[in-house]
Amino acid sequence: MKQIRVCVVGYGNVGREAVECVRQAPDMELAAVVEVLDVDCPYAPVVRNVDSLENVDVAVLAVPSRVVPKVAPEYLAKGINTVDGYDIHGDSTLSLRRQLDECAEQSGATAIIGAGWDPGTDSIIRMLFSAIAPHGITYTNFGPGMSMGHSCAVRDIPGVKDGVSFTLPVGYGQHNRDVYVELDDPARFDEIARAIKEDPYFVHDNTRVTMVEDVDQLKVMGHGVLIERMGASGTAHNQRLELKMALSNPSATAQVMVCAARASMRLKPGCYVLAEIPPIDLLPGDRESLIRSFV
Repeated sequence: MKQIRVCVVGYGNVGREAVECVRQAPDMELAAVVEVLDVDCPYAPVVRNVDSLENVDVAVLAVPSRVVPKVAPEYLAKGINTVDGYDIHGDSTLSLRRQLDECAEQSGATAIIGAGWDPGTDSIIRMLFSAIAPHGITYTNFGPGMSMGHSCAVRDIPGVKDGVSFTLPVGYGQHNRDVYVELDDPARFDEIARAIKEDPYFVHDNTRVTMVEDVDQLKVMGHGVLIERMGASGTAHNQRLELKMALSNPSATAQVMVCAARASMRLKPGCYVLAEIPPIDLLPGDRESLIRSFV
């Protein structure tokens, strides 16, 4: 079986987990880690940029969502498939899909966006729930736990030395955000707190910002989700569907992205969201064996 050569771009929390997931995959080979910072990876060479790479099939982009639109085209232009965990929902996802679809088709490569657990595998569950009960409403309740995307958004605010954001579910799709920050200049706290609350990541939720001396003491990687659908199928109006998960955020995100890297090798050139991909293509092995195991 030909090994899929994968590079991991970024060596933070998700990047380190992605390296481990690639190493454990029976059909993959870790080609390199791409990181601009000085880091050591014991399992593969660390290079500064994409120009140093040869014979790479897929790039797992373990980078903040807001830089994906800039980073992904660099790899697609070289004919390297890309997978990312882009987590900005709605129109932003559709806009990125159109942008990368054009890049991917021009170079004959494949891009899979939003390939984490939400959006990503949770999106697939929401679709399945809607298929089972077509009439009704679905609520997605995140947490309690640390949101990586929201935490990155906090750290991008000028004046924030370090920060972390926790998602606290209120219920029925409503959330509070608890944000803790270390500041370069504590006198700017009111200004920075206002900027955080006005950021697109936070503007739709009730957000509380607290200044602390050491954010590292608060960081935990646990997260979770409860997806609930109340709906109707045919003449039945009491259909109640539920998925509940508690997970390590970086590990789950990295694992889904690495599975999507495998699936990218089976797709025609273009850009896809995870929900467009047959779930069977996320798994290693031949289809008949997988069907025998799961059906």
